Amino acid sequence: MTGLEYKWRVLSNTTVATLMSAIDTNIVLISLPSIGRDLPGTSPTTLLWILLGYSLLTAVVLLNFGRLSDLFGRVRLYILGFAIFTFGSLLCGFSGTGIELVAFRLVQAVGAGFLFSNSAAIITDAFPPNERGRALGVNQVSIVVGAVSGLILGGIITSELSWRWIFFVNVPIGVVATVRAYYDLHELQRPTKAPRIDWIGNIVFALGLTLLLLGITLGALGQLGDLPAAATVVVGLALLGLFLWVESHERSPMLDLKLFRIRQFATSAVSMLLNALARGAFTFILVFYLQGPPRYLNPFTAGVFLIPVSASLATLGPVSGWLSDRYGPRPFLLAGLVTSAAGFLWLATIGSDESFLALAPPLILVGAGMGMFASPNRAAMMTAVPPTQRGVASGIGTTFVNTGATISLGLTLIIMTSVLSRSAITQIFLGTANAAQPFTAAAGFLAAIHLIFLISGVLCLVALVPSLYRPRPIATPAAAGEEAD
Repeated sequence: MTGLEYKWRVLSNTTVATLMSAIDTNIVLISLPSIGRDLPGTSPTTLLWILLGYSLLTAVVLLNFGRLSDLFGRVRLYILGFAIFTFGSLLCGFSGTGIELVAFRLVQAVGAGFLFSNSAAIITDAFPPNERGRALGVNQVSIVVGAVSGLILGGIITSELSWRWIFFVNVPIGVVATVRAYYDLHELQRPTKAPRIDWIGNIVFALGLTLLLLGITLGALGQLGDLPAAATVVVGLALLGLFLWVESHERSPMLDLKLFRIRQFATSAVSMLLNALARGAFTFILVFYLQGPPRYLNPFTAGVFLIPVSASLATLGPVSGWLSDRYGPRPFLLAGLVTSAAGFLWLATIGSDESFLALAPPLILVGAGMGMFASPNRAAMMTAVPPTQRGVASGIGTTFVNTGATISLGLTLIIMTSVLSRSAITQIFLGTANAAQPFTAAAGFLAAIHLIFLISGVLCLVALVPSLYRPRPIATPAAAGEEAD
């Protein structure tokens, strides 16, 4: 197999993996009311954890799995992840209760963690430095396109078949992709010798991040009282602080803090986190804006409204990655953040009944900005580190994305709670508000949407600061090492 053949096999397989994982992040969202009606004994809390459990566990395990891949081989763990994700999808489809579905979604999340944490590293290994931006652009675009298309596919499949088929469709695709990965992919970097697992770091990080996200999300929805929620957040933050101390004294840390001494890596990671905070709840808000009061569009029509986001992102992502390979990432990162900020600020002025043509321009701006930013930023981040640490670097990057997106959702719910009553939020979330029963808090709901998008626009502008601080021209120790090989 020639190098040319191999790198494209890598890109096709990893893109399928990230697309499937990203689709499953949101495909359940649009099917929650059907799941709640169909599964016996399903409560609003159970429905919440069907959605959040997947994102939360994926965020928690990503950094651990990135480190493990550097120790045991990223291709090996990537293939294992595909198999686990496929098996978890099968179990989800056969769930008999809401609790079972929550548990089986966690199995899916473990598989998704292996896929997300290794995809970028495997691509970086297979492609030369001057082609990584384009390759990672295609791969990263699949994440956001998958998140948006998951809503469309979820609506169509649930309406025409059953919510169970949103999981069953993964099985044949996953089986074929797992077998292909086993035969097509191979290790290009030798695993680290004499692996040592940072068990203390793993446990402290997992507990800290879990408690932080639990406190934010459950506190916002009133699943915990204000004092317990605040205490949970404080304990989570304290554990994350302890985690940094543990890692600074660990001989073989899961998070190598020395990577953050590489300015290109550090600025890319911070920009990635801020961008994830800005856009993490974007699709969530749009879904309920389109299907909730006062519009009550059906899932298919709502999906059509979201096409401009997917189309602009899918178009600009690969193009931006290709151009950044030739001219450097800085202009595309800055242009992407400014474009996204303009789109979010425009969305902060929308009315309650915008037509498709009226809503399309700001959605195109947001999608185009995401596409321009994602692939050059990820390529710069991955190229900055030595080849032997790309697994943990990939894990850090995707952990920042997933953590930022999950916290974004929690902050969004906090903002909505400050404007709307929790009973009104519950009506919106569970779909009990409908056109037959007028929703009296529609004006407050639109005001909350405006505030959320305004904050998103500001966060995009704040993300310009680390992007401006990154080195120019880019000096990459990894690239230098590769050239010497």
